[in-house]
Amino acid sequence: MTEVLPDLPDLRAAFWRGVMPRRPRPAAVTTKEVVVPGHTPDPEALARYARVCGFTLRDALPPTWLHVLTFPLHLHLLADPGTTLPLAGLVHVRNRMRLHRPTLLTEQLEIGSGIGNLRPHRRGALVDLTGRVHVGAELVWEGVTTYLARGAQVAGAAGSAHHSRDARQDSFVPATEPGGAGAIWRLPADLGRQYSEVSGDPNPIHTSRLAAKAVGFARPIIHGMWTHARVLAALENRLPDSYEVAVEFTKPILLPGTVGFAAAPRPGGWDAAVTTRDGSKPYLLARIDY
Repeated sequence: MTEVLPDLPDLRAAFWRGVMPRRPRPAAVTTKEVVVPGHTPDPEALARYARVCGFTLRDALPPTWLHVLTFPLHLHLLADPGTTLPLAGLVHVRNRMRLHRPTLLTEQLEIGSGIGNLRPHRRGALVDLTGRVHVGAELVWEGVTTYLARGAQVAGAAGSAHHSRDARQDSFVPATEPGGAGAIWRLPADLGRQYSEVSGDPNPIHTSRLAAKAVGFARPIIHGMWTHARVLAALENRLPDSYEVAVEFTKPILLPGTVGFAAAPRPGGWDAAVTTRDGSKPYLLARIDY
């Protein structure tokens, strides 16, 4: 079943609906998809996003901005009564997206999303949120966002060695990374607030010390999708019109903080990493393929 919405749903309403306590049930997700058939990008919103993430403002939309447009549909599906995963317990572990061709600010977009591929994990369950952007009948962008639902139980999974495999074995990104940091990025204490304002993400663990401490972090953490976007912004003048990028989030970045960035070209693409300042431990691993 496909649910058609007139516009992107309100993020805050979907978020708070998704974090409301639910009766414990076996992990399940809704079978429906959701689509917004006509969306015109907002130039001012794009300009604010580009400034926070480091992109050059141009007519072509950053691939991660297209993810931002699908995110309200992701929350809508996670808050659906047919989805039993607790939104408050979800951890964004990896992301993959393919830009099929430059998508222009002046084009009207059809934005769609689905949820599925629920599978067991040693710490709970993994689930994929998909996103698709069409211009007319042409698919111009698609993405897969993978979350870990900590503590969730998938029926029939207990005691199976196959179902207890580590998240890295389910990964899109090989466990390799470029050499030591080639650049240093200093992340201010209010970066979470800045990104929340331009992306619409209402999760308070990025803006509130109390909320962050409630889930085990000493300070607010920056959004994984800001880090993802910042990597692409650093490489944007070296990337072709069409490419696929896969990232794995290996460790949260506390705010304020200082991180390293390194990237290395290879035949057919790039490998990149955001690391601790000395380059010894990764926060994000990225692989870009043409």
